[in-house]
Amino acid sequence: MRRTGTTRRGALTATGALALGAVLTGCGGDDEGAGGKRPAHSGARASTAKAEKALREKAVRDGAVLLAQYDLVAEAHPATAAGLVPLRAAVAEHGTALAPPRAKGEPGKNAPRGDEAPPAPPGPVPADPEAAVRELAAAERRRADGYGEALLSAGPELARLLASVAAAAAAHAYLLTELAEETAV
Repeated sequence: MRRTGTTRRGALTATGALALGAVLTGCGGDDEGAGGKRPAHSGARASTAKAEKALREKAVRDGAVLLAQYDLVAEAHPATAAGLVPLRAAVAEHGTALAPPRAKGEPGKNAPRGDEAPPAPPGPVPADPEAAVRELAAAERRRADGYGEALLSAGPELARLLASVAAAAAAHAYLLTELAEETAV
């Protein structure tokens, strides 16, 4: 015999739908205040945009340093280069995705900007290939941790991107650890 009436699942579904409706109703609306004036929170929005741009620029600089480190390890230890190439390519793509949007009239996406300084070269590469790859793994772990912390202060779109890149960096750290073990043999 089938039970009729309100079930716990039905009550929870209805409550969730009502809460979602209330949230969505509060999210809509005009950005303009009464009388066409700018809202009081527009200054906060501008400072958030500046913080997001600074966060993106730092991520790009850090990625450039990591790319240089990949290049140095591949050059010093050619036997590891085949395993490093796809990971390096992914790091380069992350840099492209994280780059701050350029304003109209600025140079193109890949053109150098006047205010961009070249990344500081990473330290010397260890003579042992296993140690060199382990250093890359540690750098990827730091990158994943840094992006994980940064997404707490980022806007929703950038937070999703940072979470994705952090997950990729964690996967890179794992793969590099495996590659280090293979080079030890």
